[in-house]
Amino acid sequence: MLTRTIGLFGFPLVIVLASSCSLAPRPEARPPVAAPLVPVAWSMVEGWQEDDPRLVLEAFGKSCTALGRRPAWQTICSEIASFDDPPESEVRAFFERHFTPYLLRQPDRNPIGLITGYYVPDLRGSRQPSPDYPYPLYRRPDDLLVIDLGEAYPELSGYRLRGRLDERYVRPYWDRAAIEGNRQPLAGHELLWVDDPVELFFLHIQGSGRILFEDGSRSMVNYADQNGHPYRSISQWLVQRGIMSPDEMSMQNIKAWARGNPSQVGDLLNTNPSYVFFRESEGDAESPPGALGVPLTPGRSVAVDPRYTPLGAPVFVATTWPNSDLPLYRLMMAQDTGGAIKGPVRADFFWGSGDDAEAEAGRMKQPLRMWVLLPVDEPIS
Repeated sequence: MLTRTIGLFGFPLVIVLASSCSLAPRPEARPPVAAPLVPVAWSMVEGWQEDDPRLVLEAFGKSCTALGRRPAWQTICSEIASFDDPPESEVRAFFERHFTPYLLRQPDRNPIGLITGYYVPDLRGSRQPSPDYPYPLYRRPDDLLVIDLGEAYPELSGYRLRGRLDERYVRPYWDRAAIEGNRQPLAGHELLWVDDPVELFFLHIQGSGRILFEDGSRSMVNYADQNGHPYRSISQWLVQRGIMSPDEMSMQNIKAWARGNPSQVGDLLNTNPSYVFFRESEGDAESPPGALGVPLTPGRSVAVDPRYTPLGAPVFVATTWPNSDLPLYRLMMAQDTGGAIKGPVRADFFWGSGDDAEAEAGRMKQPLRMWVLLPVDEPIS
């Protein structure tokens, strides 16, 4: 859900990167814009020998369902499919033979960035509103317009504007405060209802979650679209008011404060004007699909900024475990995007579902070095 604000006809408009808002965006063989990538030798990939590359093969196979028809990936995906309990040395040699690692750097050439974590939350919910379940998840509204700006402005190719029609004018779509206010402009587009507005807010941030019903059944809900407003962190609101210091900031601490201060929750949440619309997955999905359109793999899928890292590609991350200095080296697959995941050295680590995943994701805010692995047959020019 990547956004950018531009001036058009003297009016500030929020545009959303098209590839991050499609249910199954077309994967790119290379980043769609010039990326600060530096080819390096495998010996310069920090921690490459510390992780077992066999553990990424399942996630890689899922990427191949989207990438396997592209010429540069056909041989790679065919060989992935042929593996039958290979030794670690064989898989490591496979990556070193087929891929070139590219170090990602910031515009100032700094290779250090940030990695956070996300997970699949469980929310208690209902298919009907009630005093116990008053907070709606909305499906994609009928009046949400999506305008491909590249058709009129070639320099904006790949970007889309989201808005609504007001008489003859396209206006910015309703923001969070308007959607959840007394006017209720999305009445009739409710998908499900849940019992906790704070948990619902974090569901918007995670993009997917499981809704648990009182009869024991459950439903997986996934990102369907977004209102076009930029994502803004609620952390700054808490810091500016002296409620928490940056070092104290975590999802767990934010939830605890919100539950202790219900009268201020609305002001806190409305700090972020971005609003997500959902759809229900078919069947009893255990893991949600990411922006690539394939199910995410806990511990091996990562969300990236697709302007710099192509969706579907393997990436190697060198970071530390949440709230720790203990090294964490991991070969992962770039299979998702996120509204807060912006920049070349920025990633979001998918931890899975359940209490343990929530705990790790909520604490993760670690320094990151990252390499994207691209096929040797299609180097970056």
